[in-house]
Amino acid sequence: MSFFSHLNPAPSFPSYTGPYKVGTTDVEIPAAELPSPSPAPNTTLSTVSFRIFYPCEVPAKPAKPVYWLPDPQHEYLGAYVRFLGASRRISAILRNLPFLRILSYTTIPVIRNASLLQPPTKTKRWPVMVFSHGLGGTKNAYSHLLGSLSSHGVVVIAPDHRDGSAPLSLIRAAPGSVPQPVEYTSISHRQSPEVEEARDDQLKIRLWELGLIHEALLKIDRGEPLMNTLAEKSSETMGDLAMFSSTLEVQKPGSISWSGHSFGAATVVQLVKSVFYTSLKGAPSSYKPLFQPSISSQIAHQITPSSPVSLLDLWCLPLLSKSTGWLNTLPLPCYAPNGPGGKNVIAVLSEAFFKWGSNLNQLKRIISEDPSLDTPLVKNHPAPYVFYPVSSAHLSQSDFGILFPWLTRKAFKAEDPARTLRLNTRAKLEVMRRNGVEVADTSAIDMEDAPADGRVPGGEIGQDWRILQKDESVAGWVALDLGHSKHTEEAVNKETAQSADPMEAVVQGEVSNNERLRH
Repeated sequence: MSFFSHLNPAPSFPSYTGPYKVGTTDVEIPAAELPSPSPAPNTTLSTVSFRIFYPCEVPAKPAKPVYWLPDPQHEYLGAYVRFLGASRRISAILRNLPFLRILSYTTIPVIRNASLLQPPTKTKRWPVMVFSHGLGGTKNAYSHLLGSLSSHGVVVIAPDHRDGSAPLSLIRAAPGSVPQPVEYTSISHRQSPEVEEARDDQLKIRLWELGLIHEALLKIDRGEPLMNTLAEKSSETMGDLAMFSSTLEVQKPGSISWSGHSFGAATVVQLVKSVFYTSLKGAPSSYKPLFQPSISSQIAHQITPSSPVSLLDLWCLPLLSKSTGWLNTLPLPCYAPNGPGGKNVIAVLSEAFFKWGSNLNQLKRIISEDPSLDTPLVKNHPAPYVFYPVSSAHLSQSDFGILFPWLTRKAFKAEDPARTLRLNTRAKLEVMRRNGVEVADTSAIDMEDAPADGRVPGGEIGQDWRILQKDESVAGWVALDLGHSKHTEEAVNKETAQSADPMEAVVQGEVSNNERLRH
């Protein structure tokens, strides 16, 4: 970091630590151009939108910066202020305050529309991960984590969900068309029939979007033309997507990794189970599927017991709806008779979510071998990996911890959000390595100078094997035992053993029904 960067008052991101530079491109595709594996839940949604992070070539000339706050910035800034509880009138005033306007200058350390680096993998294809954002998130809100993964050789797809969970999303049906806004919908975090119905409706949209995005990835890899309404040159119907032709590991069943944060993690659980069990018989009449793709659909071929799954601060309430209760009693696909068990599943909690006892116990049940049991059971398969970084908040799993470290430290007692994301990145990469996915080595900087001898007890090989050890060989990185039914048994000290109120845990990243600023 240069001397002059310290003089810049705008919040900034550290550089990525992987061996590759990171490019990015914005994509919005008309839904009509994509075969839908399940009927559309909302006919007003005419497109799907996502950002791609990818390993790239270094351009000969500097590219235009990619700003963290999307255009139109004043609208997005106002939407964030409303998300935090302000009325529309108050947000119109607050968004012009200098300490908020300064966010307009924050850039993501990526290269806009850079040329894709040709993959050095044995398959000559880049591994692919789809990452679903949480409430209050956007396709930009996890840029540091996703860019870090891309700097290690992963193409990451970050959807912009249009279910009312983002502060604001804009639908551009055609190049140059007037954007149609989808604004945040405030829904209680307390379980009730009305809340269950509202969250089910959101999940229907999210799952449908992920199904369409999967179809888009297949077409992009096959080199089929698609209209990108966000392409910078309107004469190019495919924009910058043609460079991804025959370079994405998306055709082989089980090859795509699925990940998400909070509501996004719940979305991933609902997706992989809805798809995997789409043809399973015996569902009770009370079961109302949120996403029911045809058994012959492409996504039904993609999601298998081998599909890697990573869950950050899984928020369990959206999975507890009575209408989907039957699906909630079924295990993740990894526990199928021919599956690897929990070897391809990792759950990372913030310390705040670790302290939220009821949610933690639900998480353990959901990722266990038999979710129909109250006590988590992993008896016949390897257990999933479950960790939490000490002194981390819900915000620490996203860009907000890095952009506002003073807030997370003062309000939530969270320390070193950049290290929290480095630990997340290391764990995700190592799980991918152990499941045969080719990614770059974790840097010595990220491993904090730990020896990288590549040996793991039991014969498994992993370049950064210590990150998945349960002996606390990585400082401040605590492994949880899925077999313990009470989270207090795993506390490392009295402070950690204290239970957090559910609202406090959720509010740390997903401010719920805050009326304090409403007039």
